[in-house]
Amino acid sequence: MRPEVLFIAVFFLAFLSASLGFGLGYAAKFFKVEQNPIVETIIEMMPGSNCGQCGHPGCAAAAQAIVDGVAPLTCCPPGGHVLAEELAETLGVTLDISTLEQKPPMLAQVNEQLCIGCARCVKKCPTDAIIGAQKQIHAVIQDACTGCEACVAICPTGCLQMHPVRTTLKTWRWNKPEPILAAAA
Repeated sequence: MRPEVLFIAVFFLAFLSASLGFGLGYAAKFFKVEQNPIVETIIEMMPGSNCGQCGHPGCAAAAQAIVDGVAPLTCCPPGGHVLAEELAETLGVTLDISTLEQKPPMLAQVNEQLCIGCARCVKKCPTDAIIGAQKQIHAVIQDACTGCEACVAICPTGCLQMHPVRTTLKTWRWNKPEPILAAAA
């Protein structure tokens, strides 16, 4: 093949790629759908695991439902009470979480004696926190696990169990002090 034909082909492909790239960039700006900024803020606050425990198909749909008033502020189990308090502060509403069950954050752990390596949990995990291959023991990446319990429900041997998060400087949270009642004199 002659070098000038090769040069023309490379130049044509580069020109075509640049033209399509600029066209797609312009179309993205021109056809952008404006979204409620509060919904975008809430989407950024959500864990982003899209686990579906809230009853919505993902975190974006849950955020829209919270803004619309269809879903409660406490609908996200992986976010827990901390997320509910942040949502209440962002939306400027009051939240009474005293009646809710105070469940500590949980993470999945694999019991290696029971794991048969079926890999069902790997496929079900929304955050890819479980690593392993077919017919090999699996492990859970603790920093990626949101505690959604989707893997526990699908495990046929029960080797996945939920355990409370170990308290570290990163996960420690100071509870609010109890109100002091004035002694009746």
